[in-house]
Amino acid sequence: MNRLHNELQRLYLPAPGAWTAADGRVRAAMLELVVPADAALLGAVWAGVQNELGLPAPAIVLSGHDGLQLWFSLQQPVEAALARSLVDGMRRRWLDELPTARWRGWPAPDAEPPALPGAEVGPERWAAVVSPDLAPLFTETPWLELPPGDDAQASLLAPLRPITPGELAEALRQLAPPDPAPGAPEPRPAPEREAERFLLAVMRDAAAPLAQRIEAAKALLQRG
Repeated sequence: MNRLHNELQRLYLPAPGAWTAADGRVRAAMLELVVPADAALLGAVWAGVQNELGLPAPAIVLSGHDGLQLWFSLQQPVEAALARSLVDGMRRRWLDELPTARWRGWPAPDAEPPALPGAEVGPERWAAVVSPDLAPLFTETPWLELPPGDDAQASLLAPLRPITPGELAEALRQLAPPDPAPGAPEPRPAPEREAERFLLAVMRDAAAPLAQRIEAAKALLQRG
């Protein structure tokens, strides 16, 4: 086992070479922006988890296919659903306006785990860890055209540390959706928020026919 394998085992893999333990638990969570990835959004999440949640820095990984990924290491194996809650919470905090097709998360039902650094995902397309300052160079081509060196990849992972159970619990608390106030209506699901934004846009569009703007206003009033 070389240095890179040792680092991957230390940070992300609950069993040798495996993303998932025999009991289904995991030690990693992944948030991915699909190309063309927004480097500013990726940077906002990378910095936000450290500055706002007090979590250790995640690795920035080129998928080798079509996405830029943030890998979060968990000190203790957890249920896949709990790791997914971390991903979903970060998505709500920093990527709430991003269309569903522009991001992915892992763990997720029926989803393949990420390719390990150094894996050839396609012809002349290798997955790799990169430093934060280089990530913006790969927003449209998230791969290396030559295999990365194992020692260089290990050196990028070596300073990283896992999220402790206490840090994970506190992060999940901060990322949880707020409870509705007593007597307040239930929060609208995302599709309803999108519909409201569309209706507002129609109502405010001076170029839209007056009848459509009136209908949009009526629909918004009916939604309360």
